[in-house]
Amino acid sequence: MLDLSAVRQQFPAFAERYEGAPAVFFDNPGGTQVHASVVKAMADYLTRCNANTHGVFATSRLSDARIDAARAAAADLLGATAEEIVFGNNMTSLTFMLSRSLAAEFGPEDEIVVTRLDHDANVWPWVMMAEDTGARVRWAEVDLESCTLDMAHLQSLINERTRLVAVGYASNAVGTLNDVRTIIGWAKAAGAYSFIDAVQYAPHGLIDVQALDCDFLACSAYKFFGPHVGLLYGKRAHLERLRAYRVRPAGDELPGKWETGTKNHEGIVGTAAAIDYLASLGATYGTASPTAPRRVRLAAAWEVIGAHESQLLDRLITGLKAIPKVRIYGITDRADWHRRMATVSIRKEGLTPSELASVLASQNIFVWNGNFYAVSISNQLGVEQSGGMVRIGLAHYNTLAEVDRSLAVIDRA
Repeated sequence: MLDLSAVRQQFPAFAERYEGAPAVFFDNPGGTQVHASVVKAMADYLTRCNANTHGVFATSRLSDARIDAARAAAADLLGATAEEIVFGNNMTSLTFMLSRSLAAEFGPEDEIVVTRLDHDANVWPWVMMAEDTGARVRWAEVDLESCTLDMAHLQSLINERTRLVAVGYASNAVGTLNDVRTIIGWAKAAGAYSFIDAVQYAPHGLIDVQALDCDFLACSAYKFFGPHVGLLYGKRAHLERLRAYRVRPAGDELPGKWETGTKNHEGIVGTAAAIDYLASLGATYGTASPTAPRRVRLAAAWEVIGAHESQLLDRLITGLKAIPKVRIYGITDRADWHRRMATVSIRKEGLTPSELASVLASQNIFVWNGNFYAVSISNQLGVEQSGGMVRIGLAHYNTLAEVDRSLAVIDRA
């Protein structure tokens, strides 16, 4: 079990007061709070190592070493090799960058499969690529009662003309956990690329790109307690073969050909610190030894985190179901909670999402309202024109007491 008091002491935000009171951070799907080790690592880099890369002098060599170490940490996080990890501004910009490179292989006879459940960052780069290349976009539909992908419909869209299947590991809007392994298998059987948006899954579960056998996968460190940095995994063969849009001095070596220009060095170093923090949870509270490989410690950490988040989710959904006039979007049956993440979106009759979020904010309970950039599902659910939904996103540092406090406010609102 997590020692939540000890865990929360490691996050500076929990010591802050907002309008004189502590905050309940349920805005986690939009960005988690940052661990103290991340702040320290970034400040240390800027103080002691601040230089551009590949120089012969001390600070440049230190920068190279720190970035190499961070790339190894990111590879452990995703189950990849270091050469297959590309750092960038965020998942959205990395996806647009990749779509530009892939466009050279697409034409009017090709098809791209996207879903109506996804964040627009895993939809619109591919739609725009289709517009540029003449390819056809096929949309996988959603079961609106459970907010899950219609898997039979999705499978029916994949055929010999399919060149790319883009799907989210988990929905940032309604918490649905998708069966990406099966979808990747369908894409592979058709000879199509698979692209997985793992931004929302990364703070909640272990990712193994080798086991998934996906072609590409992206996530963002600021969703797993780190800084604003994006990570892109690509199979080595693809990254070597595809043309990267870069300046000439960047060269053809991996992963540098995909990281043209000066990177966010301090952010990359902070990303490594966030990953090491997660690994420490596996050694402190899980079954892993402190001397075990980082990947083993990370796997143990996700077991502990998952157990705690399941308790939080149980309390939240059970409490919401007991409040009159509240509608929960997505899976609500306990037997199916293995198919969802600890992200829950709701509406309450008589209040707009903005009004309900404002009531919660008045009590220092921080939640997001709107469509969360998941425009398609917001439209499909019929809530887009009336303000979207209110999203409550749980993380491992949240407590049952915070859930109870929020439920009481929603009940009174």
